[in-house]
Amino acid sequence: MKCYALRMKPQLELDHYDTRILAELQADARLSLTELGRRVHLSQPAVAERVRKLEAGGVITGYRATVDLGALGYGIRAFMRVGRAEYARVVKLVQQTPEVVNAYNVTGEDSWILEIAVIDVAHLDAVVTKFCILTETSTSIILNAAREHLPMLPPRREDVKPPIRKVENA
Repeated sequence: MKCYALRMKPQLELDHYDTRILAELQADARLSLTELGRRVHLSQPAVAERVRKLEAGGVITGYRATVDLGALGYGIRAFMRVGRAEYARVVKLVQQTPEVVNAYNVTGEDSWILEIAVIDVAHLDAVVTKFCILTETSTSIILNAAREHLPMLPPRREDVKPPIRKVENA
């Protein structure tokens, strides 16, 4: 399991070309290296070497199709918050539950946040019941997604604004 919160900086130094390559591949992972090179203004061999470097450095971890779960017959998507329970038992149940799309071990009141996809309310009840045996749960049905699968680029310090601080009266 990867720990994302503690990873403070990228392993690789990424330049403007790397960032553009990442943006293009996140928008369309099926681009040929030739087309990718045309879009970022690099030769095909140069793009191939940069993509290989991004893969080897763990920045690009895979290529996949984005699937519309509703088109597959999953009428309900939900977030399930799972309370404190033995870590290994939750991991095992997550791995045995194909309806779990994403699973996150988190801090706070809940220990886990799971994204699940089910056919209908009866199916939702069956999945939630599996986890209720371990510990308390809370479920929220997703009505719509305002933002999903947004391409992410390396953060830039100059884009981070300092928090607004309250000024105490003297």
